[in-house]
Amino acid sequence: MIAGLALALASAAATSIAFLLKHRGAVLAPDVQVRHPLQSAANLFRSRWFAIGWVVALVAWGLHVGALALAPLSTVQAVLSGGLVLLAVFAERFFGFHLGRRQWAGVIVTAAGLAIIGVTSDTDGETQSYALAALIVIECGVLLGAVAVALASTHHRVPAAAQGLLLGGAAGALFGVSDIAIKFLADDVASGVLELISPWTAAAVIASVVAFYASARGLQIGPGLEVIAITSVAANLIAIVGGILVFRESVGTGALEVTGRMLAFCLVIVGAALIPAPVRAADPDADGDGANGFRPDAVGEP
Repeated sequence: MIAGLALALASAAATSIAFLLKHRGAVLAPDVQVRHPLQSAANLFRSRWFAIGWVVALVAWGLHVGALALAPLSTVQAVLSGGLVLLAVFAERFFGFHLGRRQWAGVIVTAAGLAIIGVTSDTDGETQSYALAALIVIECGVLLGAVAVALASTHHRVPAAAQGLLLGGAAGALFGVSDIAIKFLADDVASGVLELISPWTAAAVIASVVAFYASARGLQIGPGLEVIAITSVAANLIAIVGGILVFRESVGTGALEVTGRMLAFCLVIVGAALIPAPVRAADPDADGDGANGFRPDAVGEP
């Protein structure tokens, strides 16, 4: 359990850095086009910032899979939510964003929620069973819903910033679907490697691929930090719900513990929502103090 939480924390830090690097690279790359997925992927990886970010994201994914194999899904995702705290710190100190009082209040609220979850965690919380019906409903329902939101975001009447946020939310939901499938596979693979030949492997791959394009395009056209935050919130929310409904993970053993954990989950989500809202990219004509955030035109290739 402790090893799983340590891996989750390391994954959260790596994921935050990866998102910020990929944002820096995505805004320098040509537009992602649905009709040309291979060319769009090639263009993204030609941007060295994006390529570096993707490699870091791959490392974060490996740490995430290890965490899912050692700890309950909802607890892992709650720790990963703490990546928003790290995201805020990294974004301001190393990537030129500025966070106001509201954003730092969000950091504190998120940290408080995570502290409560840590205190009330069930150290014997290994998954003993799963609900197949809930797994099918959540995987299929969220996958179809996220794809529908991504397609709706392309409507010409939707402002670019809103399109970015919608794509970020859709990508996050798809990452959450992938996490649920990976957790199922991580528990099931103990019976043999052949268990990986499964519709849930296909679900994880499809969700991850669609999320890759949705996230990249969202980072290109939306406000960077907001898109990253909503992606993280959506992924964590879907995965936490999946842990409780699909894997029947306990939310507590008594009224006080259940209330405390539910409050903690709410605090994590509320805190995450407070962090990104007013953050915006810097005005190229503003003073060169970097106060308003990252400027794509101010960064060259490494």
